[in-house]
Formats: sequence, structure tokens, C-alpha cells
Amino acid sequence: MNLRRAGPTDAQAIAALLRHTFRVSLPFLPELHTPEQDLWFVREQMLVKDEVWLAEDDEQALLGFVAFREGWIDHLYVHPDHQGQGIGELLLRKPLRYRQARRLWTFQKNARARAFYEKHGFQLVELTDGQSNEEKEPDALYEWRP
Repeated sequence: MNLRRAGPTDAQAIAALLRHTFRVSLPFLPELHTPEQDLWFVREQMLVKDEVWLAEDDEQALLGFVAFREGWIDHLYVHPDHQGQGIGELLLRKPLRYRQARRLWTFQKNARARAFYEKHGFQLVELTDGQSNEEKEPDALYEWRP
């Protein structure tokens, strides 16, 4: 497995993985965006405001990614077929290596992600009713401190 910094040419693969992971791993979420809107978001928002790192296999197939910025981890997704193999932990090391506090949101129903973050030292800060996110799904705010 190889980790590398993402660039504009990776937008299509990131958007496809994001969409696939949402459908398979988070089936309780409503489908709010088209594939074209997902691609626009990755290309025009994520890759612009975040530092994005990719995990790829030996054939350069995308296995997962992490996107983060000052104080926040905005996205961490691993392909459903490759979850539980240490890829998420490897990706999580990228934002934590800066040794600064990081916050992130995850959905309350995403028990696997919540357990993953708690295992890696994140503390629950707040539970919400979801009215502030576009999915209207109850979420959880976590924080990690060095």
C-alpha cells in the first residue's frame, strides 16, 4: 500500500469512492447529490480547502482517503471491501502527525466510525439532533488532543 498527496486529477476517483462508501457503509443516509455534484464538491471544495491524502494498492487503485485542514478532519473514508485492514489508521496518522488538536463530525448511527475514533484517542464532545447538517441525521462531534 502507498500513501500519496492527492491532486486535481484524483477528483473523479475520490468522488466515486465517497459515493460508493456512502451507499454501502452508510445506507441510512438520504441520497442528496448526483455523481456530478459529488465530483464538483471534491474538485472545487475538498481539494481546494483541505490537505488530501490517498491510500492506494500496488496497482494504484484507491482504497481510502483523508481530507483535513487546520483543527479539523473533514473526511476519512475507506472502501467498504478494505475496511478493518489498518488503512483508516494509516490515513489518520497524516493529520495527527502535526500534533495539534483536531475535531471531526460523524453520524451517531455510524458505530464503526465512532469506535474507531474512540480507539484512537478521540473524545466525544457533543451529540446533536442533526438539524444543522444537510442529511438531518443526528451526529457526534469528537476531538483529539496531543
